Amino acid sequence: MSVVVAIVGRPNVGKSTLFNRLVGRKIAIVDDTPGVTRDRREGTGRIGELTFTLVDTAGYEDANDDSLEARMRRQTEMAIAEADVILFMIDARAGITPTDEHFARLLRRADKDIHVIGNKAEGRASEPGLLEAYSLGFGEAVPLSAEHGLGLADLYSIISQAVDKVEAEQAEAADFDMVHKPAVDVDVDDEEGEDQEGDTAPMRWNPNRYLNVAIVGRPNAGKSTLINRMVGKDRLLTGPEAGITRDSIMVPWEWEGRVINLVDTAGIRRKARVQGKLEKLSVGDSLRSIQYAEVVVLLLDATIPFEKQDLALADLVEREGRAMVIAVNKWDLIEDKNAKILELREQCERLLPQLRGIPLVTMSGLQGRNIDKLMKAIFDIERTWNVKIRTAKLNRWLSAMTEHHPPPAVSGRRLKLRYMTQAKTRPPSFIIFASRPDALPKAYQRYIVNGLRQDFNLPGTPIRLWVRGGKNPYVDEDGK
Repeated sequence: MSVVVAIVGRPNVGKSTLFNRLVGRKIAIVDDTPGVTRDRREGTGRIGELTFTLVDTAGYEDANDDSLEARMRRQTEMAIAEADVILFMIDARAGITPTDEHFARLLRRADKDIHVIGNKAEGRASEPGLLEAYSLGFGEAVPLSAEHGLGLADLYSIISQAVDKVEAEQAEAADFDMVHKPAVDVDVDDEEGEDQEGDTAPMRWNPNRYLNVAIVGRPNAGKSTLINRMVGKDRLLTGPEAGITRDSIMVPWEWEGRVINLVDTAGIRRKARVQGKLEKLSVGDSLRSIQYAEVVVLLLDATIPFEKQDLALADLVEREGRAMVIAVNKWDLIEDKNAKILELREQCERLLPQLRGIPLVTMSGLQGRNIDKLMKAIFDIERTWNVKIRTAKLNRWLSAMTEHHPPPAVSGRRLKLRYMTQAKTRPPSFIIFASRPDALPKAYQRYIVNGLRQDFNLPGTPIRLWVRGGKNPYVDEDGK
């Protein structure tokens, strides 16, 4: 079990900067604007040989209503409740503010291992603020510069003590279990070695077999609400306001024996409508999440599906070569469901011909409907994305395709397709060796790709086809 370290404090004191430094990557959006971070973000922190779970939180706001700020505060309070160590960050140059004092009173009630971190402690301007930190009641503040990496040795000491404490508690618990473990009668299995529990036995799963699934879509499509329903708790900030999510947040989750890394992303609007530095940073973060995902769920709003931006996102995912599922959310708001599903399937085939047969699932993230169908579609498209076709089978198929519809003659010369092989998976990618590769028309290449999709049951997945010059490498000069 990893030690959980949460970085908390008021807005704009440098929490995300420290988070990025300790995880070793710039994965949290950082800007001078207060309140950039809204959701909890987790990562693996490292100082020397120490590794731990690090949690970045939203800046603490003194709000108790149902406003966005109050919902952000509740997310921070959940992070505090789940943490082993709290790094209470202040701005050493600004000194102690009333918000810091109010937050300190809340932290004292949490009964946690709390350490004050005086960030921005470069130079003498920070000394008065570090002295003021004694008034918070947590002892001496640790001077730190998250931007320049100063003070990490003190953080190492704090976190290593927490690691030693957790490891000692785990060892003590293990010893207790060994001493007090009840005796168990061992039954002899039958001849075929079946487990006595039969189908009720828990499924064994390999934690290394994880699957990265990015949830993308336009603002307010319901991405965060869907993930909260899937994991069974309010892990992500939600609300009626569009554009709440700014960072791409990964939430690990188990489904049918597999670890699914669900990635919530910021809503992506049309490029012409993206305004301001923060939104550009958020959109860039979402686009990177698509690149790192194995499967992308494009979430549509059932009341306004297949908008121009939806189609642009689908085309982007196809160009990146990711497996994709289209999920039509807010299905509970549709009255004539039979007519609507027929309309959606027709639009999907007509507007996305490059992804013919792509899985389309109707669902309600708010009510938790059809999550099982969504996961089945995700697993199905992942298997298709990883398919491998034997070379001999491909070449028999290519021969039949060219006999049925021969390549056209170009400049009076017939093209010859000599050989075909699969170069890689994820997505399925094929190479054809031809007599004149540059002359093979795009229309005939589409004929080959559509045939592959239909005859080898590859619905919805991107397919790559490259045409190269040269002879069949498995035939000698005599054609034998």
